[in-house]
Amino acid sequence: MRLKSGIWVAAYLRRCRSESVDAVLRRRGADEAGAVFIKVSRLDGTADVFAPAPQTAFDEARPSDRAFAPALKAQPVTDADAEAYLARQIKFDSDCWIVEVEDRAGRNFLDLVLS
Repeated sequence: MRLKSGIWVAAYLRRCRSESVDAVLRRRGADEAGAVFIKVSRLDGTADVFAPAPQTAFDEARPSDRAFAPALKAQPVTDADAEAYLARQIKFDSDCWIVEVEDRAGRNFLDLVLS
């Protein structure tokens, strides 16, 4: 069984705080299973964006894990490009979640980031 999006987001925000990194919930989505997108603002006009990994990236031995992949080919991108991508995702799926992290080093704390 997969962890609900609301619980995962709360834990992720707590993880960022424990690393002394600012992170906020910008958009609340469907609590049960809304897709989660992470924007990591580097505070210099650029950002990284992470999206749910494709289904083929999941480990069958750990089906409850959430895996993330870079959402755009080039990372970092300009803030405008990151925001345009997120706007398209909202238009496509109004139940999605958006979390924004602010870290000059671009740390994302996504243990399962895939490339």
